[in-house]
Amino acid sequence: MERFNEQELQGKNHSETFSFAALPGNLSELQGLPEAALASPFQTAALAIAVLCRFEADEAAVHEMLNFLKGPEPLSNYEKQFLQDRLAGKGYKPASFFAGATPENGYTPEVPYRITVSSNPYSFQNENWAVVYVQSGGADSPRQIKLRKKPSTGQWFINEIQCLSDIRIPQAEDPWA
Repeated sequence: MERFNEQELQGKNHSETFSFAALPGNLSELQGLPEAALASPFQTAALAIAVLCRFEADEAAVHEMLNFLKGPEPLSNYEKQFLQDRLAGKGYKPASFFAGATPENGYTPEVPYRITVSSNPYSFQNENWAVVYVQSGGADSPRQIKLRKKPSTGQWFINEIQCLSDIRIPQAEDPWA
C-alpha cells in the first residue's frame, strides 16, 4: 500500500472519490472494506459518513464503528449526545453527502454509493492533523471533518465530525415546497 504523504498536498486542492456497493452495518463489515486501512484522511472521512448512515437503524453499531474510526480515543458521552442531537429523526443528513442525494429525492443516494472527500490549501497546516471536506446535496458550502494521524501506524483517525449542522429538509417534509 502506498503511504499517504500530506506534505505533497500542502497548499493544494485535492479530491478523492470513494465507491461502496453497500454501506457497512457493523464493525466487521466496516473492517472488511479496503478503506479501513485508514491510510489517508480521505479514506477515514468517507467511512465516517458511510457509518453515520446507519445511525437511526442501529445507534450502538454506529458507536462501535465510530470508536474504530476514532482510534485510541473512543467516543465521549458528549460526542454520543452530539450525534443524537444532530441525527435523531434526520437520517437523511449523512446520506446527503453521497452522489445523487438531493432534497427533491428525499436524499436517496445513487447506488453504488459514491462520496467525494476534498482538501484545500489549508487542510494540512498542522503536522499530523487534517481538515477535509464533504459536500451535502442540501447545503451550499462543504462541511468539515477533522482528523488526526497516529505517527506510529500512519493511520488517520476521526477527531471531530463537524459536518452535521442542519441542511435543507427533504422536499416531501417541507410545507413550503
